[in-house]
Amino acid sequence: MADRYELDFLPVDTDKSGDAIAIRYTINGTTGIHVVDGGYLETGDALVDHVATHYGVTHIDHVVLTHPDQDHANGLRKVLENCSVGTLWINRPWLYAEQLIDRFETYESVDALRRKLRSVYSATAALEDIANERGIPIKAPLQGAQIGPFHVLAPSTARYANLIVESDKTPEAVNESIYDAIVGEVRKAFKVASNLVKAAWGAETFPVHGTSSENEMSVVQYAFINKRRILLTGDAGREALAEAADYAPSVGLTLPGVYEFQVPHHGGRHNVDTETLDRWLGPRLASTPTSTSWRAVCSASKGDDHHPRKVVIRAMLHRGAWFGATEGRSICLSSGISRPGWTSIPQVAYPPEQEA
Repeated sequence: MADRYELDFLPVDTDKSGDAIAIRYTINGTTGIHVVDGGYLETGDALVDHVATHYGVTHIDHVVLTHPDQDHANGLRKVLENCSVGTLWINRPWLYAEQLIDRFETYESVDALRRKLRSVYSATAALEDIANERGIPIKAPLQGAQIGPFHVLAPSTARYANLIVESDKTPEAVNESIYDAIVGEVRKAFKVASNLVKAAWGAETFPVHGTSSENEMSVVQYAFINKRRILLTGDAGREALAEAADYAPSVGLTLPGVYEFQVPHHGGRHNVDTETLDRWLGPRLASTPTSTSWRAVCSASKGDDHHPRKVVIRAMLHRGAWFGATEGRSICLSSGISRPGWTSIPQVAYPPEQEA
């Protein structure tokens, strides 16, 4: 049997966007099932049904939580409860309590800090509890790990530990500066809908400030299947993508250029910028291409008025992508296999405006 894959992005239909991804791949005659994030609880039921209906199985080899946000974590509870699972891949901040205790000025007890971190990241803790109850092995998806055919490019252990301390959610880290507090407020302000301005082909303006520490914790995964490069990003920000790009040569990935690209954070404009996209996807084309050379998919809810951002759509098209957003439908990217009854999705129109 020839190598092949099906990469399915399921819709997460609430007023906020989320991620739920299922992958079936066959390499050298061996087939594996890989689930990345699960959206909200209702999405988890749909994810379980999707795997059973389209893959014909109830066993999942690898379940990966990219980062602790509930729009990625909660649905995986249903997956763990209703499927047999080979390995659960989650990063657990509380395991670093002893290592980080000196960086939290109000905590002297490692146990107290550990309890606090489990409370702060309760969605991840719930997955740990279910896995332990069901005897599912748990491993950490940190840089250098291999999950089936996927290589973890980021986060590194050191950067992940720093992000735990830097997070706005964690309790009173030592030396938290006024500047950090101001940056947090600025980030919140940037989430407000922006005015749109007309822009010529190739123009793209991104905010100065990046995304949250939780998003920067996202697991970035790369696989090479059937001669195609696949990059899954979760809600990764510019720092995570830079770290992943630095590590890419270690797994034989020469940049720029991927074929299947998960647009980070539902098409958020704080997660990428021109420099980051140039590094991963190549420079902007001089004019509108006559055909597409790679594919970009964005998990975005129909009810989410803020995602995907127009500047992000423009940036994908500037680099020759076919771009699609879930917006209430499942999107299957496949190679070496077709799925009866599924039809192609037309390219989105090029936005003549971008956020100011």
